[in-house]
Amino acid sequence: MTIAEGVQLITVIILAALVLTGALGVVLFENIVYSAFTLGAVFVGIAGIYLLQNADFVSAAQVLIYVGAINVLILFAIMLVNKREDFQPLPRRWIRKGGTALVCVGLFVLLSVMLVRTDWNVNPTVAPPESTLEALGLHFFSDYLLPFELASILLLMALIGAVVLARREYVVGVEDVVVGEQNAPILELPERPKEPVS
Repeated sequence: MTIAEGVQLITVIILAALVLTGALGVVLFENIVYSAFTLGAVFVGIAGIYLLQNADFVSAAQVLIYVGAINVLILFAIMLVNKREDFQPLPRRWIRKGGTALVCVGLFVLLSVMLVRTDWNVNPTVAPPESTLEALGLHFFSDYLLPFELASILLLMALIGAVVLARREYVVGVEDVVVGEQNAPILELPERPKEPVS
């Protein structure tokens, strides 16, 4: 074993330990904010494993999309909602916890058997590309051009829909319209004023 292989093995072990402890923290923490933070640690560990496999684009996408967007969105949703509610303990909660533990152990055994029985010796016949970004760009704009453009149109439609939904809301100080009242518009919300109302 060379020095580079030893460093890579130690790095894989550290990242795997980070992912496993973070995943346990997501499941076991009672505070949902702590669970969201440990979910971010899981995403960062997975990005590091991708980087060790020479998948630089997937690693960068993992950090940008999952850590930078989805995990931050989860944290904002948790902190902005901030609904304080006293949860009553469920009767016979141990049955649910036992069932969940049984499913988790079963999945772990299934994945362990798959891990042991898989032949991991890979003999690549094609040399990997120098830059995965260049190879992905060539595929996006040649073989997968139509799905790529359709995904961009779908995202644009979702963005326009989000803007329309965010623009229409109740104006502060305006009473709700009673359905059945004369000359009352049904199923319409008043537009937000263009200038701030004092």
